[in-house]
Amino acid sequence: MHSTLRNDTLTRYSELPNEPPKGIGMRKRIAGRLATVCTLAASFSLFAQQPPASNPPAVSIQTQRSQPLSTRIPQQSVSTMGVLQGLVLNGNGQPQPGVQLQLGSLAPVRTAGDGIFRLLHIPPGSYSLQITPPDGQLFRQSGVRIAAAEVLSVRITLPDSAAPALPSPLPQHPMDLNQGGSYSEISRRPDANGAVVVAEAPPLAPDAAVFQPMPDRWDTTMPGYHRYATMEVPYILGHWYDPFNRNRLKGDKPLFGRTFFSFTGIALTALDGRRLPVPADVYTARPGEYAFFGRGGQFFTAQTLRTTFDLFHGDTTAFRPVDWRIRVSTAANLNYLAARENGVVYPDVRPGTTRFDEWVGLQEAFGEVKLHDFGPNYDFASLRVGIQQFVSDFRGFIFADEQPGVRLFGNLRSNRFQWNLAAFDFLEKNTNSGLNTFHRRGRDLALANLYIQDFLAKGYTAQFSYHFLRDNASTHYDDNGFLVRPAPIGNPIPHRIDSQYIGWAGDGHIGRINITHAFYQAFGTDDYNQIAGRPTSINAQLAALELSRDHNWLRFRVSGLYASGDDQPRDGVARGFSSIVDAENFAGGEFSFFNRESIRLTGTGVALNSPDSFLPDLRSSKDEGQSNFNNPGLYLYNAGLDAKLLQTLKLVANVNFLQFARTQPLIFLLQQNGIRRTIGTDSSIGAIYRPLLSDNIVLVGGVAVLAPGRGFQQIYTAQTLISVFGTIRFQF
Repeated sequence: MHSTLRNDTLTRYSELPNEPPKGIGMRKRIAGRLATVCTLAASFSLFAQQPPASNPPAVSIQTQRSQPLSTRIPQQSVSTMGVLQGLVLNGNGQPQPGVQLQLGSLAPVRTAGDGIFRLLHIPPGSYSLQITPPDGQLFRQSGVRIAAAEVLSVRITLPDSAAPALPSPLPQHPMDLNQGGSYSEISRRPDANGAVVVAEAPPLAPDAAVFQPMPDRWDTTMPGYHRYATMEVPYILGHWYDPFNRNRLKGDKPLFGRTFFSFTGIALTALDGRRLPVPADVYTARPGEYAFFGRGGQFFTAQTLRTTFDLFHGDTTAFRPVDWRIRVSTAANLNYLAARENGVVYPDVRPGTTRFDEWVGLQEAFGEVKLHDFGPNYDFASLRVGIQQFVSDFRGFIFADEQPGVRLFGNLRSNRFQWNLAAFDFLEKNTNSGLNTFHRRGRDLALANLYIQDFLAKGYTAQFSYHFLRDNASTHYDDNGFLVRPAPIGNPIPHRIDSQYIGWAGDGHIGRINITHAFYQAFGTDDYNQIAGRPTSINAQLAALELSRDHNWLRFRVSGLYASGDDQPRDGVARGFSSIVDAENFAGGEFSFFNRESIRLTGTGVALNSPDSFLPDLRSSKDEGQSNFNNPGLYLYNAGLDAKLLQTLKLVANVNFLQFARTQPLIFLLQQNGIRRTIGTDSSIGAIYRPLLSDNIVLVGGVAVLAPGRGFQQIYTAQTLISVFGTIRFQF
């Protein structure tokens, strides 16, 4: 934009065309010529006080300097060319049209009907100017000096023997008539820095005489106003307890200067009634019960209150990053579980089949400071240290958690590139709430990722990432008394896993098709895999793709996911894919039965899958256990529909067909031959209701069922599994 403004100004001052543009009427052309002649006439009036003479004396040159550098247009380039313009008169002082002028070896030009000429884009130097009037005497002027970024205006009077005078289109001032040929410089407008040349501006009046002081924009009060007598009040002053209007507790106004404070309070209530395949324990909950699989009904409810205190310095604009920030988030959780069989709540059957637990965790506690600004478009680099939330890709396939760490992040090229360099030292998790404890885990993660907007196609964002995880050898029992590290299968020897992930993920749209995809290659070492009974190297893959298209209020989705499985569980290569701590928002996410519910593997101390994860990676616990790359893997095929029935109501429906990629790890662990690959059909329907069209009140509910396939029936039973769930979220 700066160069455009500069070019436009230069055109107005020095680069007027020789002929009027096509399409402009005769009236406009005449008006333009009149304006130009009047401008030059104003310059020529400088000679009004000089008496006529055949050889007029030299005239002092006017020099108009432009504004100082500090007030010029930013990023303005320096001009390297000059301009020569002037008026050619005959011996009678009348404009002479059709006169040819040639400056050095440059292309010649001719005067227009008003005697005016212009030579543009002249390299700096000293030239000889040759004037050849029609049927007249040749006139030559040497030593015509042109400087860079200079506009030189001259007046040339031809000798009396030149061609007869033509009628003048404009009356001339009597003192403008000159006898005899002459060449005179009228004005020079030089500027060594190439800035736009402007006339000296008159002095401005003091600010106090012109401007009225404005009050602080944050404290500007809005008047009480009723557009109608009984409804609609556009201007609401707001109160401290009102999160929808201006509120100092929500960062709408600064505490002082440019320091803001924002408080967020969230009350989340979750309920889940489910039926899972639960084997009868050694001591059954009902006397005389003989079935291997008992009653799988369970009810779980949790109440979480989360508070966030955010103090930051900067601005409330969405584009400008904060200068510094301090944030602290705490979460208090109450949860209750009622099961119908022993061994679900505790390994010891004496406490019974119910459990009530509570926990308070510190989920965020970090300081952030902006290190550097890279330009005027809010490109920056910042450093964040402390307990912080981080999701390493678009859908949470690899890592999504709140852990202590150091994160260096920022963007480049007007936010087209975003980048992260981070390292985390994990805390242990509370078993029943999933919140942080205050004990170190002995698990370390380093990662780097880069986001590129409009990569290959407009509207598509690509992300390239690298993760390195070291999970040190340790022994750990969860809060309910179950052994989770090492997993209680095979020979439970504590072991260290060094795993690495290289991935390419993407999200956005290409044309009218929305696209989300991910591909990860995992490699590394496990110094003792309990299923293989030996050290193993890791070679596993994950691929996921979702395509969707919007039609009015409907979005149609299809997606697929592949997680590699291990077909030789006892060799030295682990080929089953396992994540770090995933939370997959994919193929229905929280609405899918196989994603939201954890199904324990019969006769072992591990789960077939974990909550918020599709991966059947046979871990004892996603939060407290270790990754296991010796697993059956998964094929998932999904079709879904999102329907915005109302502005406040959204319907979500999904059907997933699930298969194991390989069944050899299951055959080995269960000592059961002939396990087929089909898991079953996972169907769900749910709704999201936002009565205030905001996140202040959100109600989510749904039903999900899993109809077992042949392979699942061989491991468990043919009984259909079901989950009825709901969450109520209030946010201040």
